[in-house]
Amino acid sequence: MTRLQHALSSLTAERVQGIRRGIEKESLRATADGALAMTPHPQALGSALTHPHITTDYSESQLELITGVHPTPETCLEELLRIHQFTVRALGDEMLWVSSMPCVLPADETIPIGRYGSSNVGRAKSVYRMGLAHRYGRRMQTISGIHYNWSMPGVDSDAYFGLIRNFRRHAFLLLYLFGASPALCSSFVAGREHGLHPLGDGTMYMPHATSLRMGRLGYQSDAQASLAVSYNGLDGYAASLQEALTRPYPAYEAVGIVNPGGEYNQLATSLLQIENEFYGTIRPKRVIAPGERPLHALRERGVEYVEVRLLDLDPFVPIGIKPQTLRFLDVFLVHCLLADSPPDTPAEIAEIGRNQHRTAAFGRQPGLLLERGRQEVPLQDWAQDLLRACEPVAAALDRVHGTSDHADAVRSAVAMLQAPALLPSARVLEVMASDHGNSFIGFTRSQSLQTRAKLLALPFSAAQQARFDALSQQSLQEQKDIESRDSMPFEAYRQQYISPERLGLGKAAVAPALAAV
Repeated sequence: MTRLQHALSSLTAERVQGIRRGIEKESLRATADGALAMTPHPQALGSALTHPHITTDYSESQLELITGVHPTPETCLEELLRIHQFTVRALGDEMLWVSSMPCVLPADETIPIGRYGSSNVGRAKSVYRMGLAHRYGRRMQTISGIHYNWSMPGVDSDAYFGLIRNFRRHAFLLLYLFGASPALCSSFVAGREHGLHPLGDGTMYMPHATSLRMGRLGYQSDAQASLAVSYNGLDGYAASLQEALTRPYPAYEAVGIVNPGGEYNQLATSLLQIENEFYGTIRPKRVIAPGERPLHALRERGVEYVEVRLLDLDPFVPIGIKPQTLRFLDVFLVHCLLADSPPDTPAEIAEIGRNQHRTAAFGRQPGLLLERGRQEVPLQDWAQDLLRACEPVAAALDRVHGTSDHADAVRSAVAMLQAPALLPSARVLEVMASDHGNSFIGFTRSQSLQTRAKLLALPFSAAQQARFDALSQQSLQEQKDIESRDSMPFEAYRQQYISPERLGLGKAAVAPALAAV
């Protein structure tokens, strides 16, 4: 009996029913003609600092919609839909951009950074984003995606790290199946080396790409490439992050904390300003207490859930993701958790990065080879092996829920593997060619307008509207309360927040006056 078979045979219904998930979805606000909206975060959406469900990500023009924690994919997506319905009603003539790759962008330095008010924590959030602008440029930060937060009862930190190692090994399958960004607007790569092919007017693409967002042009950092973070356990992972958060990095020391005019350039001169700056396809997470650093929370109480970060927005779905995709993710994550997960090595970590880039740029190329240990194997064969291994996991989940939904999700994935024309990345290029003269902006603008119309046409009761209006008003008041309670000078706040002592173990590391950035 394999480890997976043994683990499935002892997997209880209570643990399966105890799986919890939540979604964070980023989307740019765009004008009706497909340009970045340069307006402030709409007042009707409340405070981006304190609203529990609607905030901004990097840019003032980049919404982030956040669900609560849910027992089923259906209830999770139902809440995400309600948040969308409220949001589109507050946007006036603007719309949510439905592709992961951005709309027409202005000059890099004019892309607006998120603003969160005059409190220390609000200022720190903006300074952190200014640091990202200095380090990586603003355009890279306008890419949008979906994050899937997931947990199962009875899983300790070691088991979550086992899941994470397997997820990273096998993440190419998710990029292949759900990548939906094979093309982009040329404004995104203006003045940069990019290696893309021209397509229609103002459009660049890769013929067999699945997810340019997750490739070399997306969330990448040469500086962070030097970070060989190991996922063999919490101690090693924490030590790697601590080093990146505390050791000065020469290129960022040259940028400095404050410019000659007295404006802040960044929060810190270390390789990472804060934990969230570390890019990865999946992160171990823990809910933090007020004034607590995420790394301290992990060290003190262990991993509570994982955050899956590689999902593109699906431009064919009004809320960006389908129930069937969530069910496949559940199967995939349970497989990653229960299957044998040997320790990673520096060589494998480098191999995983190359496989990610290869799949992102060339995933649909017939005969594409990936690195697996010391040999090269066809992506199709490796993907087939993984999907076959997912079948008993899907059957186990379906037995508990009394459905065939999980098996159906795996069957759909098998169908897409056998017929790549069904993949979202292929469908995007097909519709761009057939209906929009190979224009990425034309395609996404059309899909965005259709999405806006569909969301506005769905029933949304006065009671639902009133509930969200109240949340917005409450968040605005909470921001004012935070601002009125502030007494510490910002520089003292910044120094306390980034101090190495707050990353370690023990109660002294938690400073209640310091809200999380």
